[in-house]
Amino acid sequence: MRERNAGVRWLACAGALLAAAAVALSAYAAHGAEGAAQARLQTAAIFAFGHGVALAALARASVRGLAVIALAGLLCGTLLFSGALVLAELAGVHARTAPAGGSLLILAWLLYAMDALRK
Repeated sequence: MRERNAGVRWLACAGALLAAAAVALSAYAAHGAEGAAQARLQTAAIFAFGHGVALAALARASVRGLAVIALAGLLCGTLLFSGALVLAELAGVHARTAPAGGSLLILAWLLYAMDALRK
């Protein structure tokens, strides 16, 4: 149980860090990017912020294994999705992991919903 509590705290911390990074990314998008790059970076920031807040809020209440796995999936999916959009704009590479990240986000939310219905 102690290991799971450490993992849950780590997920909550990661969520808060994602939200903080999203605020910085949004500021950069608003003041340092233009056109399509600005839109992509704002999309990355929105996803990072929303999922970061969700992780920070839900992690402390999640004690069962399936919920913790779902939240870890949210973290990984957000990093793959938002990270791909940011790298595509800043490094000029193709956002190859964005579809996998989006799919992982959908799957993670479905797993969390399943856990919420369990007794």
